[in-house]
Amino acid sequence: MSSDPVVLFRRTTSRWGQGTMLAGLVISLAGPMYLMFGLGYWPGFAAVLQAWGALAAVFGVLWIVEPITYYPMLGPASTYQAFMIGNISNKLLPSAMAAQNAVGTEQGTAKAEITTVMAIIGAATVHLVSLLVFVGFLGSWVVSLIPASVQQVFDYVVPAILGPVFIQAVMAARQRRTVLIALLCGAAGSFVLVPLVPSTSVYAMAVCAIASVLLSVLLRDTAESAAENDKSEVSA
Repeated sequence: MSSDPVVLFRRTTSRWGQGTMLAGLVISLAGPMYLMFGLGYWPGFAAVLQAWGALAAVFGVLWIVEPITYYPMLGPASTYQAFMIGNISNKLLPSAMAAQNAVGTEQGTAKAEITTVMAIIGAATVHLVSLLVFVGFLGSWVVSLIPASVQQVFDYVVPAILGPVFIQAVMAARQRRTVLIALLCGAAGSFVLVPLVPSTSVYAMAVCAIASVLLSVLLRDTAESAAENDKSEVSA
């Protein structure tokens, strides 16, 4: 058995990640299973399959799109955390990217992987404490104190968070060619693919992400990549 701390970290987080995900699945199904088989509220296979089909038609594509999109940025250990906690795009991902930029690491390295784990732990802790104080203890009283003119700007909170994080990520990226390819793929998805084929709006993000990865690999500057790999090995 390897004694490398990174290998041990990945093996341990993978084991606990799989265990906690399975535990979450069992707990999530416990309530409906008790209603159906414990209290006799079984609606029949036709109703169950119909409900599952309706959900799969709307959200099924996300079961594939989200892991493919988030995994390269989060890493294996944080992927377990993120899908167990939720709110990945508007809370956990910005926290992870801000933490990686703060410590000056690069995505895909062991240092970035551990940094992301700690960032998600911090984000989840702040979220839970905030919910306990502002929702659990203070409730709607705090909202009633906020003027209506201020409440109208709540819709801009998420863009206000993601905008600076995006600029920060672009400025921190050392491989400018990859950044340019990602921007062009994103623009093509938003301004060409979705307007021409509106039905692709659900999985356009995954198409752009996959296209960005493939084009970045095919069009990469080998000399620049080798230099960055040397820097990453030194900083990891």
